[in-house]
Amino acid sequence: MPSLTGVLETSLYVDDLDRASRFYEEIFGLICIHRDDRLCAYGVGGRNVLLLFKRGASDRVLSLPGGQLGPHDGSGPLHLAFSISAEELPAWEKLLADRGIAIETRIKWPRGGTSIYFRDPDNHSLELATPGVWSTY
Repeated sequence: MPSLTGVLETSLYVDDLDRASRFYEEIFGLICIHRDDRLCAYGVGGRNVLLLFKRGASDRVLSLPGGQLGPHDGSGPLHLAFSISAEELPAWEKLLADRGIAIETRIKWPRGGTSIYFRDPDNHSLELATPGVWSTY
């Protein structure tokens, strides 16, 4: 069987692309690597891409110079976890508090990792997770 080398892209669907972009740039320091009227793409950790799609803007076939993209869209609150070092967890908690972003929940996992959860402006559940959450992390 062919093998996978990782998850390349993760998508969130947002109501206001400018508002969402500001949030992810200001809170996480992400830098946009591509933007157009339907999406903003961010490089994460040098290997992954976070795609913020304007809700409803990709729900049809899109013709590009290299081929066609199939339709996709999403609704409702989704979940995304960012990996962080255990040493930086207190700094993240302070940054969130300083920005007025409430931590909804916190969990200490059996393998030793800790996760904190909070919401973005589109009500997506965001997690910051330290090593020890999964057997692979």
